[in-house]
Amino acid sequence: MKNLIALFFIVSLGSAIISSCKKDKGDPPIVPPAESLLIDFSNFSSLKKSYEYISDSKGTANSNYEFASSVAGMWNLITGTTLAVPIACYKAASEKTPVWISENTWEYGNSVIVGNLTYKARLVGQISGKNVIWKFYIAREGASSFPEFIWVDGESGSDGAGGQWTFNQSYSTQESLLQVDWTKSGNEIATVKYTYLKNDGLKTSYIDYSHITGTFDSKYAVYYFNGVKFSSVSIEWNSSTKNGRVQSIEYLGDSNWYCWDSNKINVTCP
Repeated sequence: MKNLIALFFIVSLGSAIISSCKKDKGDPPIVPPAESLLIDFSNFSSLKKSYEYISDSKGTANSNYEFASSVAGMWNLITGTTLAVPIACYKAASEKTPVWISENTWEYGNSVIVGNLTYKARLVGQISGKNVIWKFYIAREGASSFPEFIWVDGESGSDGAGGQWTFNQSYSTQESLLQVDWTKSGNEIATVKYTYLKNDGLKTSYIDYSHITGTFDSKYAVYYFNGVKFSSVSIEWNSSTKNGRVQSIEYLGDSNWYCWDSNKINVTCP
């Protein structure tokens, strides 16, 4: 009987310890969605630069849309090149089941092929009070390999409602390139802002994207170096019908809005 009591005590104690360990781990943090890294450029396909717009497009039947597209295009080019690999890797890693690695710290990992190259990615999130500290490590395998480094790091609220990312340019140039500030509204991304950080002529440039309500449900507020000077541009459009409008005192000469219809043709603004 004593042996049975002792055995029962040991089993109960072991179960309590295991249960306590599981409980101590807590829940993994809310992972920011991949959309927190991305501004929607789907309505603007042109990569023409703003100074090319001046000579090639101004006064043409679709000049209003072309100007807006040229401004968005500069930022679209950055995301389509420098950010393409880390964003693809982030999406793959963040969708994996998290693994607890230490107190308040979880890891999400995966390998992903981008452009026929294989990358190993692991996203580490550490809960710190009401925030989560993120570090995103990426390594490339194969003939053009590079060892693991922190390509992206950042911080988000523990409620998953917003945060900030910082992108390094690349393994060979480990210099801060872009800051990304983002917020959510319900289950949808509401705002994403890119601020250029690299210490060159574009430093302090930004594009601030918002998804809002109204006739024009999407907008950019842009401040950027156009090759000659810094300029401010406001762009608004309807994400369904694709019509929109643009405003820029520096380029267009006044504070009026200049509109285009769903076929990208200039129209008089209402």
